[in-house]
Amino acid sequence: MDEALIECLAKKDFEYITVKEICEKAGVNRSTFYLHYETIDDLLNECVEYTNNKCFQRYSSELADIKKRLTSEHPEDLIFISPEYLRPYFEFVRENKRLFKIALSHPASLNTEGTFRQLFVNVFSPILERFHFAEQDKSYIIMFYIGGLMAIVKEWIGNDCADSIEQIVGVCMSCIIPSGKEKI
Repeated sequence: MDEALIECLAKKDFEYITVKEICEKAGVNRSTFYLHYETIDDLLNECVEYTNNKCFQRYSSELADIKKRLTSEHPEDLIFISPEYLRPYFEFVRENKRLFKIALSHPASLNTEGTFRQLFVNVFSPILERFHFAEQDKSYIIMFYIGGLMAIVKEWIGNDCADSIEQIVGVCMSCIIPSGKEKI
């Protein structure tokens, strides 16, 4: 049903999609829908999670390399928020902009904290440990980066992703490393 909702979103606004349309696309009857979901918003929440998991799969092969680099490289050489990591994410957002736009207008469906849990455990926490950040500061630092990234995504989607991915990546990098010399 996730894919059925995504197909419907490609053709019309979320507010005008009906359970009947979703069921027809998914090849199930309404009772099956209501067996799994109370509302279309519940399906939207699941759909966003499904889509985010597809995004994280793009990075899964790199997680082992990241973990290795965390223990072997000098801390000054560790930059994980880089154009190489941002480009695929913004490509994914642009490919799924209609879903992201709907999700941003239904903030509960984004579940940012839950969605980024994999990144917290596998990337951000080890980085913060390597740089010896205090335990009580870690969640604030992570939310600062996630909040900033989500604000940029929201603005970009609000402009219908009209600006190039390179421009958006450049904006992110200028926020992270303003002088181009300092490393985060």
